[in-house]
Amino acid sequence: MTIPMILAPLFVQVLLTFALMLGMMWFRTAALRSGEARLEAIALREPNWPRRATQFAYAFSNQFELPVLFYVLTILVIITHHADLLFVTLAWIFVVFRVLQALAHVTSNNVPLRGGFYGIGAIVLLIMWIVFIVRIMLGMP
Repeated sequence: MTIPMILAPLFVQVLLTFALMLGMMWFRTAALRSGEARLEAIALREPNWPRRATQFAYAFSNQFELPVLFYVLTILVIITHHADLLFVTLAWIFVVFRVLQALAHVTSNNVPLRGGFYGIGAIVLLIMWIVFIVRIMLGMP
């Protein structure tokens, strides 16, 4: 596997995170400009943002949970030369479900749908970690 092939899903995850951040900034700025939110009402992180701004904020925040384990694993498979087709395939599946989860979060916010996407991504990431751990511990290529 080439480095660009290994890092491509990670780059998509990073771009998703920035897209959600920009969406959050857009909706927060609009809320402040329109007077729907006031600086003194949100200055200490009080939850006084309008719904759309809050959806993007939570979706953005969520990108610093499971994806952190994905970032670490990607770095480790590169360093240890354990990145292969299985890793890249699972990485893409993980990222696709992160994108789907984020889209559900900032659109319908259908919790069962969002939770399903989250769960599938979490299981895929767990499988990725188990495969990596077994390969490292058993000295497998």
